[in-house]
Amino acid sequence: MLQEQVRGDLMQNKSFQMKRRTMLKAAGISLALPWMESFAGPRSTVPPKRFCSIYFPYGVSLPNQDGEFGQWHWFPKGEGKDFTFNKSLDPLEPMRDQVTVLGGLSHPKVRRIGGHDSVDTFLTGEEWSLATTGLKNSISLDQFMARSERLGASTRFTSLVLSSDGGVGMPTRANTLSYSRSGQPIPSLNRPAYVFERLFGLKGDSIDAQRNGFTRTGSHLDLLLDEAKSLHRKLGKADQGKLDQYLTSVREIEQDVERSAQWLNVPRPKVNAEGLNLDADNETPGKLIHTMLDLIALAFQTDTTRFVTYQLASMHGAISIANKFPLLLGFPKEAHGLAHGAGKGAGAENRGKWDRYQTECLAYLMKRLSEMKEGDGTVLDNTCLFYGSSNSKTHNNNNYPLILAGGKNLGYKHGQYLKFDKDVPLANLFVTMQKSLGAKADSFADSTGELKEVLA
Repeated sequence: MLQEQVRGDLMQNKSFQMKRRTMLKAAGISLALPWMESFAGPRSTVPPKRFCSIYFPYGVSLPNQDGEFGQWHWFPKGEGKDFTFNKSLDPLEPMRDQVTVLGGLSHPKVRRIGGHDSVDTFLTGEEWSLATTGLKNSISLDQFMARSERLGASTRFTSLVLSSDGGVGMPTRANTLSYSRSGQPIPSLNRPAYVFERLFGLKGDSIDAQRNGFTRTGSHLDLLLDEAKSLHRKLGKADQGKLDQYLTSVREIEQDVERSAQWLNVPRPKVNAEGLNLDADNETPGKLIHTMLDLIALAFQTDTTRFVTYQLASMHGAISIANKFPLLLGFPKEAHGLAHGAGKGAGAENRGKWDRYQTECLAYLMKRLSEMKEGDGTVLDNTCLFYGSSNSKTHNNNNYPLILAGGKNLGYKHGQYLKFDKDVPLANLFVTMQKSLGAKADSFADSTGELKEVLA
C-alpha cells in the first residue's frame, strides 16, 4: 500500500523526514489578526460566525426522576419554556436564556454499533463498523463547514482540533471528533503550550525561514503526488480506492500549506498570556481543561479560526489518559467506572456530580465568550456551541444528551427544553447549524430536513 511505501521511503530519506517536521513546525507559527471592524472593509459591521463542538463520553446519569436520586437526572423536568434544571445542569441557570437542551436525538445508523464505537460518529453520523462500512468514516460537520470556501477561507487556520488524549487514537475509539473529506481522522492537540504556540506564534523564526519551509514542503508534496499518480495505474481496484483517500488527505495538507504561506506577512495579534496555565498537564486536569477552554476563547476572539472541536475524553476506557481525571479531581472512580454506576442508587449521584463538573466547564466557556465584546453583542452571540455525548446512559447510543448554546445573532431561540421523537435524526440539527452559519446546505449524512424548532 502507498502509506507503507511512503513510510519506508521516509525512513530511508532522513533529510526529507526532517523537512516534513520543519514544515509542520513552520505551519504552526503563523498568526492571525483579531477580528476588528476597522480592518474588515465593507463587512465591518458583520462579526464572524463560529462553531464549537465539545464532547464527553459515556453518557450521563439517568436515574428515575421520581426516585431518591432523581435530582441527578441529567435532563430537566418539564418541557418547552417551562422546565427546571436538575443538579447536573443547574450551573447553566444564570445563562438559561442562551441554552437549549435537546432530548431524543441520535444518529439512527449508529444505534446498533457498540457504545464505545459511537464517538467516531458524533459529528459524522456514519455507520462505523467493520461489518457494514469496513471502518470507513465520512467527513465531520466541523470539517464540512471549515473546508467550505464560503465559511472557512477567511482565517489563518481552517479549524482547531483538540482533545485531552491527543492524536487520533484507535479506529472506533478515536481521540478526535474531526474527520477529513476522505473520512480520515484528524489528529487532535492536547498540550496547551503547543496549542498556544500554534495559534499565536513561536519566537525566533523569521518570515524568510518560514517561507523557505513552505516552499520546500510544496515541492515535496508535488513530488509525492506525481509518484502516487504513477503508482495508481499499477494497483488493484481496492487499493486504488485506498490510494484515492490518501491523495485527498495530501491535497488537503497542500491547501493548508498554501493558506499558511499566504498569511506570513499578516501581523500577529497581541495576546495577553497572563493567567493561562500553559504548563498544565494530565496530572492537573482542572487547570488543563480550563486552559484549553481559554485557548478556544482566544482563538475565536482573535479570529484565528472559526471552527473548533474539543473532546474532553475518549471512549477507550482505561487506556484513555482522561479516564483518570475524575479520580485526580476527588471523585470516587475513574470516568468509565462512574458511567457504569450511573443508574444504580448512589452511583447515579456520583455520576451526576461528574456531569455537573463537566457542565461547569461549559458554563465557564460561555461566560468567557460572553465577556468578549464584538460588534453590537459578544463573541458568544456569534458562536454556535454544541455540547454533548453519543451515549445516553452508560453505552446506549440513543437519546443523546445534547445542549445547543450561544448564537443569539445566528438566529437561535433559547431558554427551552425540546424533546424529539426517536425517528428525528441528529443530522437534521446539523443542517440547521450549517445554515445558521451561512452555508448553502440542504442535507448532511442521513438528515431528513431541518430542526427549525431551535430557531427564533
